[in-house]
Amino acid sequence: MNKGALGLAYAARKVVIGQEEVVKALQKKQLHLVLLATDASDNTTKKIKDKTNTYQIQLIHTHTSLDISSAIGKKNIKVIGIKDKGFSMMLK
Repeated sequence: MNKGALGLAYAARKVVIGQEEVVKALQKKQLHLVLLATDASDNTTKKIKDKTNTYQIQLIHTHTSLDISSAIGKKNIKVIGIKDKGFSMMLK
């Protein structure tokens, strides 16, 4: 994962954080990419995987919450959605 790109996306306010916010943004077709922590709960993992499949949004499920959280300077982040196509391309 390109931590710099994720940090820039966060600084540019092109991300949504948290399961509920990510699901809402998916339903509104606002996201281009979703990052899901490998240590997210089984319920969160199932819900996010189901929603990204339904709305055909790419899911990256290879990083821990520590990796994702440290990239944006927060703690305990399990799910983050990328709203900008350019940033999502950089993170893929």
